[in-house]
Amino acid sequence: MIFLQLFWEFFKTGLFAVGGGLATLPFLRQIALRYPWFTTDDLLNMIAISESTPGPIGVNTATYAGFHAAGVPGALTATLSLVLPSVVIIILVSRALERFRDSALVQDAFYGLRPASAGLIFGAMFEVFFASLFHPEAFTSLSSLGDALNIPAILFFLIMLFAVWKLPRLHPIVFILVGAVSGIVFQF
Repeated sequence: MIFLQLFWEFFKTGLFAVGGGLATLPFLRQIALRYPWFTTDDLLNMIAISESTPGPIGVNTATYAGFHAAGVPGALTATLSLVLPSVVIIILVSRALERFRDSALVQDAFYGLRPASAGLIFGAMFEVFFASLFHPEAFTSLSSLGDALNIPAILFFLIMLFAVWKLPRLHPIVFILVGAVSGIVFQF
């Protein structure tokens, strides 16, 4: 039964997450809330790791969730089910696109997918931003705004933002390494 659940949830994610890895995040968050395969905190950690390692976020997360739920067979099931809709759609679209390449309807459909993808990615970015700089659990019983703010993370964010602005020629891997080391050392 667990394999069928893994297959179905990650198949839906792969089918409807138009726009790439970051567009899968709202779907992955819903999976984290519904199933015990990974928590929302695990999801934030997976985003950080996936952004600094090769491979798409959705595939890395599917592999992790599947492995956590049912070992190596679960990891294979979740990963393949996430990728399967894309493979099928690419095959179908490539065959149909040759015939309908000049169709105004097809052009309009692709044009309409752009804002939908941007909205999914923006929503995911906002969730990661909010969960990183605030303590979401503190909003349930807000005694003061200071309890909800993650002050060390906000200060680190501002320092890194200033560094990116002042040192634009510095390779992005430097910022990734500084972020990883700071996260390990300061644990925020």
